[in-house]
Amino acid sequence: MSKYINSWLENFERQCMIRRAIQINGNVIDLAFNRMSRIMPVTEVIEDSLRALGFKHVVFYSRVNGIKGMPLQDFLRITTRNFTFDTGNAYDMGSDDDDDQADAMSAGNGVGTAGQGRSASSGWSGGAAGAAPLDPASFFATVKTVLTDKDDSSGIAFIVDWTNLLFGQVNALTEVERGWLSQISDALRDSPSASSDVDSRGVRSIVIFLCSGSAGIPPVVFVNNPLFAGITISLPSIREREAALTARSSMFHLDEPLSRSGKSFSDLATMTDGLTLRDIDNLVRLSGQQDPPADVTSLVSLYRYGTRESPWEQLNYGRLTTAKDELRRRVKGQDRAIDSVYKVLIRAYTGLSGLQHSSKARTPKGALFFVGPTGVGKTELAKSLAQFLFGDEDACIRFDMSEFNHEHADQRLVGAPPGYVGYEEGGQLTNAVKARPFSLLLFDEIEKAHPRILDKFLQILEDGRLSDGKGETVSFADTFIVFTSNIGASSVEQGDEEAVASQFRDAVQDHFTNQLQRPELLGRIGEANIIPFNFMTDREVLRQIARAKLVPLKNRLKEKWGVNSIEFEDENAALDGIVSMVDLRSGGRGVLNAMIRYLFDPLSEFLFECSASPEQLRGRTINMIRLKNEFIFEIR
Repeated sequence: MSKYINSWLENFERQCMIRRAIQINGNVIDLAFNRMSRIMPVTEVIEDSLRALGFKHVVFYSRVNGIKGMPLQDFLRITTRNFTFDTGNAYDMGSDDDDDQADAMSAGNGVGTAGQGRSASSGWSGGAAGAAPLDPASFFATVKTVLTDKDDSSGIAFIVDWTNLLFGQVNALTEVERGWLSQISDALRDSPSASSDVDSRGVRSIVIFLCSGSAGIPPVVFVNNPLFAGITISLPSIREREAALTARSSMFHLDEPLSRSGKSFSDLATMTDGLTLRDIDNLVRLSGQQDPPADVTSLVSLYRYGTRESPWEQLNYGRLTTAKDELRRRVKGQDRAIDSVYKVLIRAYTGLSGLQHSSKARTPKGALFFVGPTGVGKTELAKSLAQFLFGDEDACIRFDMSEFNHEHADQRLVGAPPGYVGYEEGGQLTNAVKARPFSLLLFDEIEKAHPRILDKFLQILEDGRLSDGKGETVSFADTFIVFTSNIGASSVEQGDEEAVASQFRDAVQDHFTNQLQRPELLGRIGEANIIPFNFMTDREVLRQIARAKLVPLKNRLKEKWGVNSIEFEDENAALDGIVSMVDLRSGGRGVLNAMIRYLFDPLSEFLFECSASPEQLRGRTINMIRLKNEFIFEIR
């Protein structure tokens, strides 16, 4: 096992002894552990390792700040090739003529010799106020001089900071930028190889490109170049976060001490997944501002989302015991589906959701696949579930997947990549989750989406995160995901509930395995979470649906027209008449269509006639009398 806490540092030190150039990208603005397990900024960790490896000078360069790690005049004299190191690792600058030559070079490069900033090796030179910073062409010329030196006794590590800000778009480089790339390429190509066993063991000067994010130096320089290596610094692993929490444990102000052996420590290490070590330092500061002290769950929720209360933490035994009844009040005739949803809620409550994918629960709280005929309550159950979990039906964020049926539609979900139209706007899905992290994501009619879209769901279900077009990682750990589908609805025959459920499961398996060739998606969802909905053939269930639709009708009449009540002469007979007009294959949606045709439309005409003198309706009751297949209305 590596002695280094960081997963990248050992490889970085190895590559420094092999390559002549390295690009480091990713999480470079974070803190990290150095080789002695001390926490410090990534740039300091890199410098610390380079000096431990035997590099005599570590020189940082940025286009704005200039040079750090060496006096500018010393740096410019390198190009004269009249420099040596004494035992104190200081430059022997030669004669006064050399000084004049370096001054002339400085002037020729547009670099002022006065006011250059601090000349000490620890300060920046060439970028102070009132002085023109060292231009990249001059810097890379010096790098080339050192890297192509056959003796190469200087042992300099050049670090180009913020390389991602140095070059423009790869497909739109200027002639000046191409010139810089040519200098870099020449320096690497013309660098000498090791000529002896001693040479192969010692350090050789190297240039390191430090890039925030994924974009950095254009790939034309490093692709198929054995002198170049790429290293990505990823977000801290669980091991790194635990080490950071151990180092900072005494600094946290929580409702109970943060002990390495305690449950709070384990929870905090898990809940900080996706955060940086600087985020952990921010959590330390945030904890000290809480009065009374917060627990770890509230602290992380407050830091991530701006609120101490998570809807998931508000779920308790008492609420969950009422879940079935609350869902059945809105969804009729699908008790089997509701029972399956209830099991998933219990799994999420006990913290066992997502453990089939990872040793740490960081995936969405639940993922369900509703399949069945149209109009049987799939979407309604999703909305009801959002209402139960988050206290607001608007927490159900619906995506009609028929709108994502072409190959590049995934850009609408996560956002266009840099340089493309709509990049600044972000993606519909990632924006929605960032704005409302506690939500139910409803992907309606998933079978109509392009197969490429499904690849995005693989990442969400497996890792609980997704990177948008801007490179920002969005966490789905506090969402609940529901897919709906009509797969098999046209071929499955009505009959026994178990037989219908089996046919729908087989149809789903066949669709994803044989037609789309994406069986891995169903593997992520889990076979137990494929929930078939039955046909609505029980007319009593249809009557219940019709009766439930009368409640918003009565509320609307009272709100808009001041009607005291609306009553049927014989409600059961009236609802039976409406239900008798319903095509059973259209389910609950057919009930609503029948009510619109036979009840709502005639009622709206009656109200329109009364609108000439609406005062006659206020505080009164509308009586509805059924005559064969139509209703007449009177005011009482």
